[in-house]
Amino acid sequence: MTQTGSDALLARMMQLHPKVIDLSLDRIRTLLGQLGHPEASLPPVIHLAGTNGKGSTLAMLRAGIEGAGQSIHAYTSPHLVSFHERIRLSGKLISEEALTSLLQEVLDTNAGEPITFFEITNAAAFLAYARQPADYVLLETGLGGIYDSTNVVDQPAMTIITPISKDHEGFLGDTLAKIAWSKAGIIKRGVPCVVGPQPEEALEVIEETANRLGAPLLVYGQHWHVSEERGRLVFQDENGLLDLPLPALRGPHQIQNAGAALAALRALGFDDTACEAAMTDAEWPARLQRLTEGRLARLAPEAELWLDGGHNPSAGEALAEFLGSLPERPTHLICGMINTKDAGGYLRPLAPHAASLTTLTIPDEPAAVTAAELAAKAYESGHETHEGSSVEEALAAIVAKEPAARILFCGSLYFAGHVLRRDDEALSAQG
Repeated sequence: MTQTGSDALLARMMQLHPKVIDLSLDRIRTLLGQLGHPEASLPPVIHLAGTNGKGSTLAMLRAGIEGAGQSIHAYTSPHLVSFHERIRLSGKLISEEALTSLLQEVLDTNAGEPITFFEITNAAAFLAYARQPADYVLLETGLGGIYDSTNVVDQPAMTIITPISKDHEGFLGDTLAKIAWSKAGIIKRGVPCVVGPQPEEALEVIEETANRLGAPLLVYGQHWHVSEERGRLVFQDENGLLDLPLPALRGPHQIQNAGAALAALRALGFDDTACEAAMTDAEWPARLQRLTEGRLARLAPEAELWLDGGHNPSAGEALAEFLGSLPERPTHLICGMINTKDAGGYLRPLAPHAASLTTLTIPDEPAAVTAAELAAKAYESGHETHEGSSVEEALAAIVAKEPAARILFCGSLYFAGHVLRRDDEALSAQG
């Protein structure tokens, strides 16, 4: 990829703190104060935390609100191909000129003080959102909640907690209760919180936090219900019943993500038009994305190619459920992962659905698990395993034997980004 002005500034930002992750709000609060507290001048904020489904729920919310004719800023992470994906202004990815200017401003203001990459880039996003009008800001946490650098908005319009499971235990804790405590840190006094399906241990912590802060809860299974019935999505809350198309985002797990988005839209006062748009218009690359028009599809014209960035045991289970729902066809996995994830827990549920698994080392990713290490984990998890050297080589080896195979690139959003960079359709779905 061609280097840009923003690339150089982002590289400088990576050098400002010795740790990639150092959960704290002190550094970003100091910087935001020096910038004039842009976080206090944002449009109404909808803040999302959770282990799985944050991005998909955000994508559906964005589609619904824009479908109602209102404008959205959105902050998501990580990016797949370009950092610009993280900052969306009034529906469009931030321009190179605007991003470079903002990054230079926050770098100059920070004046070389220690600050993590996520914190300083998040400050740049807050500046962008405060300076351009919009009806809402959709704000996705990066890691956890209570000490995540997005958690500096004192009075959001709404918070949303999507399903919680074990992930990032080294930072958030080794039990569901500890992880839920961190995620529930986005709940604010008196601010309504939509809660997706949760293990009982996690829900107890969320409810305790909400009760202490007087935050009204809208909980799956109590205040709203969602299901698939006869090829339609049925949603019900105290406002009545909705009969809608199934979500455009694929996979059975998206039914529950859709429910959280619908519960939020209804609580915010949006009508049925917005709710339908949330189902039909949402786009979210690398979440069970079909690759049909790019370079990889041309290399394997008879194959059925999929891309998914899920990376923890819950994501593995959801992906296995999706593969089990597809028409029977030989399915081969091409997988790359990073070393902070439970590779065995992710891969184990996929084994019954995979004819083979080819492991790759994610290029240019310091935290990548090597192909050899991942192959050992995959073998222990019940997979017929091969080590590969590149996306193209792995793809060619599979289609040489089975030209019409189903092939799934999976294991990490970082790997998904690498696959998209190898594929010239890249992020056309993001627009």
